[in-house]
Amino acid sequence: MDLSIIIVNWNSADYVRKCLLSIYSQTKGLDFEVIVIDNASHDRCEGIIRNEFPQTKFIQSKENIGFARANNLGAQHSSGRNLLFLNPDTEIIGSAVNVMFSYLESMPDAGAVGCKLLNSDLSIQTSCIQPFPTILNQILDVEYLKLRFPKFKFWGIKPLFFSNSKPEKVDVISGACIMVKRGIFEKVGLFSTDYFMYSEDVDLCYKIQNAGHKIYYINEAEVVHHGGGSTRAKREDYFAAVLMRESIFRFIKKTRGRTNALIYKLTMLTVSLGRLMLIAALMPLAVLAGKYDALAFPFNKWKKVLSWSMGFERWARESTCNRGDF
Repeated sequence: MDLSIIIVNWNSADYVRKCLLSIYSQTKGLDFEVIVIDNASHDRCEGIIRNEFPQTKFIQSKENIGFARANNLGAQHSSGRNLLFLNPDTEIIGSAVNVMFSYLESMPDAGAVGCKLLNSDLSIQTSCIQPFPTILNQILDVEYLKLRFPKFKFWGIKPLFFSNSKPEKVDVISGACIMVKRGIFEKVGLFSTDYFMYSEDVDLCYKIQNAGHKIYYINEAEVVHHGGGSTRAKREDYFAAVLMRESIFRFIKKTRGRTNALIYKLTMLTVSLGRLMLIAALMPLAVLAGKYDALAFPFNKWKKVLSWSMGFERWARESTCNRGDF
């Protein structure tokens, strides 16, 4: 089989339907299969697949085993010589899957390829390619600055805005849509289960490059990524903001050592304090303008990040690593 497309669902049944519709309607001329793993959400996903997409393989996990383990489980039940790991809140545009497949097959040094991800309004999602995380680029990870100075090498996003038609080498492509050669995926040890959610894609790209292969961004392949489909239910808990930083902390510790990881955490403490002070200073003006809600969410988000950096959000630490590992 040419390709196995693996989708991990968690509370995203409606997105899964749209994703599958786009796959089956847009992907032509390939011998492919689709495998959906439900991470114990039990959200009508199985019924939708059984009734509307009977050709899709469905695997029900009794517990939420996280993004990495669920994708690895899907890979173990697949038979394609190439694997496409696709978020449930994505929609394929045109021949994107075929284009990615063609380039991956034709480039001997390619280990994985990614595409241009678009937001729901079809604007470019700058996170679809990234440099490997460092303390400095995490401090300056501000969307406004990225869009204002996209050519700056520091961001690693120049190919998004100034790319030619040829594939371009990059550090990291987003796990929302990443196609990898099966042999290489298995050689590097699959997705690392050091992470419960977030940074698995960064870790995988790091391992692929360390094994002597390249990561390519394909500008002409486009996929809509609605973003946050499985985490919106947790918005009030600021789940993503904390867990994303915990995962980056773990990646830095794994690749650059404990000292650098602790410096990163201390840096996030300083950054979150600065953000909170700025938002607090603006809050009276927001209240007068009737825009309190616009600042309430970022204030509470950075309060949670501050709490994490001080070691209080133990649930995040326990969700991404084995007890006693730190």
